Formats: sequence, structure tokens, C-alpha cells
Amino acid sequence: QKNFLKNGLKAVTIADVNEEKGNEAVNKLNGEFGDKAVFIKTDVTNEDQFEGLFKTTLEKWKSVDIVINNAGVLNDSQWEMEIAVNCNGVVRGSLLAMKYMGKDKGGSGGILINIASVLGLQPLSSCPIHVATKHFIIGFNRSLGTPYHYRRTGVKVITLCPGLTDTPHLKEAVKNAITSLDPNIGELLSEEFQTFPSQPSEAVARALILVMSKGDNGSVWVSEGNKPIYEI
Repeated sequence: QKNFLKNGLKAVTIADVNEEKGNEAVNKLNGEFGDKAVFIKTDVTNEDQFEGLFKTTLEKWKSVDIVINNAGVLNDSQWEMEIAVNCNGVVRGSLLAMKYMGKDKGGSGGILINIASVLGLQPLSSCPIHVATKHFIIGFNRSLGTPYHYRRTGVKVITLCPGLTDTPHLKEAVKNAITSLDPNIGELLSEEFQTFPSQPSEAVARALILVMSKGDNGSVWVSEGNKPIYEI
């Protein structure tokens, strides 16, 4: 969000289930940029809360121009919740983005970015359900990002696939492996993750700015190993 404001975005809404972290982020942003950020506690699996996020954002900032669906979990041991967040949440957020930004709905168009993963481009033995959700996002986004939908809505749809990124949910991944599939799968997950180059979260923030400016509708981009992004 800091990168967005530095690059000319007028205001941002942060949505998350973690109220403490969300308010902390907003306080930092407003301390640096003025009244440019608001936090709205949102569970992406809750339809009313998710639409309420869009309604409140529209009331606060008068327009919705960019939507980034970034909510995700890596927890195959609770796979129903994982699918609800990673798949259902992305679909719900995308449909709401089309509703509130789409020219066919009275909006002005905009940009929708859904965050997948490099795991959506390959198999991985240790977290098959998580990998499947990331494949889902790429397939969904590519189909939503076809000319048919763009002509109708004026919303440009882009997919960003980060590589292994230093975020809190990665630290929890090993203990959240689906041991009912194999009691040793947590160790395998740790071993497989060590084969991926790591990067700081700031690398993904920079990638978001770049794909917003240079990404075509329906395009899929990779940000991995703290190296320049590339399109696939």
C-alpha cells in the first residue's frame, strides 16, 4: 500500500481478518501520507462482509478503481477452509470488482489483480490442495481476462504469481501439512520449499506496481527470487 501511495494512488482500503495488524498498517500510512488509508475488517468467506467492504470503500473514497485479491492460506490440513479462502474468496472478490467497477454496471472500469503463485504453474507433492487452488486462480483469471469480458466491463484482469515470499503463513506451512495423507509430509514440504528461491514481500509490492502499468488484460506474470518480473 505504501508503494501505491508513493506512485500516485490517491487512497487505499486495507481489508483483512487481522484487525490489529490492519489498524497498525493504516496508522503508519496515515502518519506518513495523511488521511489516505482506511482499514475494514473483512472475512473473504463472508459474502455480506465482502460486499460491505466495497460499499464502504465507495462511500469513503467515492470510487473503486483497483482491486487486489490477495487473501490466501497455505493449510492443507484444513482444506475446506483453504478452498473457501483461496478459490471462493477470489471468485467473490472478482465478481464484486466487476460489479462495482464494470462499465456495464455504471462504473468507470478499472484493474483487477488476483494473486496466484508459481505453485499454480507446476505440481508439488507436499501441498496438493494448495497447489490446486493456485491453478484454479490462474485458469479463472485467464478466462475472466478475455476480450469478451473487457469489452463489457472495461476492467483489466491480471494474474500475479509470486514465488516463495517471506510471509507469516509460510512459517506455519510445515505444521499445517495434511498429515492424514502422509505423516511425513511436513518434512517433505520443508524440503521442497528449500528448492525455491526466496524473496522479501517488498519484491511482490514492486511487481504489483509494474504489472498494473504494463500488464495486458488476461496476462499472467511471475515475481520470483527478487528478480525482474516476467510474463508467461
